[in-house]
Amino acid sequence: MPTRDEAWPTGTPNWVDLSADDSTAAARFYSELFGWRVDPPAEDAGGYAIATKDDRPVAGIGPKPVPEMPSNWATYIATDDADATARAVTDAGGSLHMEPFDVETAMGKHGRMFFGTATDGSTFGVWEAGNHIGAGVYNEPGALAWNELHSRDLDSGRAFYAEVFGYEFDDMSSDDFTYLVFKRPGEDDGVGGMGTAAMLPEGVPSVWLAWFAVDSCDATVAKVQELGGSVRAELGDSPFGRMAVVEGAQGEVFGVIGLSEAQEEASTTD
Repeated sequence: MPTRDEAWPTGTPNWVDLSADDSTAAARFYSELFGWRVDPPAEDAGGYAIATKDDRPVAGIGPKPVPEMPSNWATYIATDDADATARAVTDAGGSLHMEPFDVETAMGKHGRMFFGTATDGSTFGVWEAGNHIGAGVYNEPGALAWNELHSRDLDSGRAFYAEVFGYEFDDMSSDDFTYLVFKRPGEDDGVGGMGTAAMLPEGVPSVWLAWFAVDSCDATVAKVQELGGSVRAELGDSPFGRMAVVEGAQGEVFGVIGLSEAQEEASTTD
């Protein structure tokens, strides 16, 4: 099981959380879907709960900060200096929803964070780790596996995130789609992806999509529907695993990918 105990390096998507109309119902939904443990939030947490898998943090679930916003999964990107990254966001033409602030609990300083909007309209969080590093388990069924930007203006989004985080890109595009894998400066492995907004419904702005690993994509899709969710797109097999984009019971959209299904396919063709 891939785990992490140290702060994620700057530029790595390191956390996701769900803002929902009914965070208690959302906790039940994901506990049944992914096997998460979601304890009641602490009194000083504003209704925000940390979901865990094998006692390691995997995601946050909390109430919407603004009632009229749709339920959604937010992607956070790691930094070692939230204030410097906030300045980089505005210097690159983006905007801040708030100035960076400390997240304090009875357990001490969780971290420092802010939310921003990029020049392509996508919204993202930035997290500077304190005693909470973000995801403590990843690429494991029930844990975060990938984050990707679906952009209405990919050229603008690419330039913005490259300026703020120093990303370099591998172009994985084909005749059928445009897709970029972004990497931290000087590294070979990608930490996330960016593509056009071809999958987005009309009127939906640029958005970050969180992907969760599962044992079986088809079984998870069926479970989502059983729990009151729906299917946005069954993407089928890929070199990375069998994939689908689904919608939770409160309208939030996320991806599921059977990483082990890709490994099994590879092993039968070697």
